[in-house]
Amino acid sequence: MEFKIEKKDKFTLIQVMVDKLDTHIAPSLKSELVLIAGNGEKNIILDLSNCRYCDSSGLSAILVANRLCKNANGIFILSGLQTAVERLITISQLDTVLNIAENEAKAEEILEKELNKG
Repeated sequence: MEFKIEKKDKFTLIQVMVDKLDTHIAPSLKSELVLIAGNGEKNIILDLSNCRYCDSSGLSAILVANRLCKNANGIFILSGLQTAVERLITISQLDTVLNIAENEAKAEEILEKELNKG
């Protein structure tokens, strides 16, 4: 199983269950994201704590998630980044664009704060 998708009260949690988010996994992650957004879900937490590696297609999937949430006036949060993945995101300067949390609990805190702003 590549992902675990859990529909919560105010958001959908997607956990990537494999250690590489690459060309083998990214296309199916994108499809899942489009389906989830298509079902009207606009707040997504993507948990990458199992991922030790991410390539450009993985980054592309992350950006798709971010765009889908933005377009729906929702919130996208990336959580549980491992060192190599975090480095890639920093090098790509996506750390300035994305909401990033240390773990799922912190991601939920950020989400609550954002939702309460509205």
